Amino acid sequence: MKSSALQPYQPAIQELFAYMNAYCGITKEEFKIMTSYFIVRKLDKKSLLIQPGEVDHYFNFIVSGVVRKFMRAGKKEFTLQLSTEGHFIHAELSFHTGKPADCYIEAIEASTFLSIHREDLEKLYTEIPVLNKLARLMVSEMYIRKELRDLSHFRLTARERFLQYIHKHPDMMQRVSQKYIASYLNIKPETFSRLKHLVRQRK
Repeated sequence: MKSSALQPYQPAIQELFAYMNAYCGITKEEFKIMTSYFIVRKLDKKSLLIQPGEVDHYFNFIVSGVVRKFMRAGKKEFTLQLSTEGHFIHAELSFHTGKPADCYIEAIEASTFLSIHREDLEKLYTEIPVLNKLARLMVSEMYIRKELRDLSHFRLTARERFLQYIHKHPDMMQRVSQKYIASYLNIKPETFSRLKHLVRQRK
């Protein structure tokens, strides 16, 4: 993509460069090559970025908005990820295997992404070797976070999980439906409502 098309997104791009430079030491010249492969994608509120049966070909950096990844089992929905500006989101299994996704990725707010196609990313791994290091680190971090989240469901009480999440993400209560946060934290909606009330009392 031409650099002029990315001009409105420079603050987000600089944030992405700072993150990548800290992790793998990518240079400005190498990063510029990478950004030439970016495409800008926009979703309206409640629109889907991916759904079951589709192959996810893109790795996405969230420029603006709130995005939810979830799965359905019968009539129930299970929230797997809630992400905002400055974070990455994609259907990992589909992206890495080339097989159809079994999850949904939905824009909770109108959202904008800087996306790169998997084939272009594979080219860049050869052209910019440090990206291989970054990819390994990101995959490791992803699995560590997932395991820590899974362990928290066993080690922490519902109240502890709730307070931990609200402390780390204080703005999410205003941006995301309580049922989505409750699902993500594996807390029953009625329990979540009581915990909200207790937090208001404490404030």
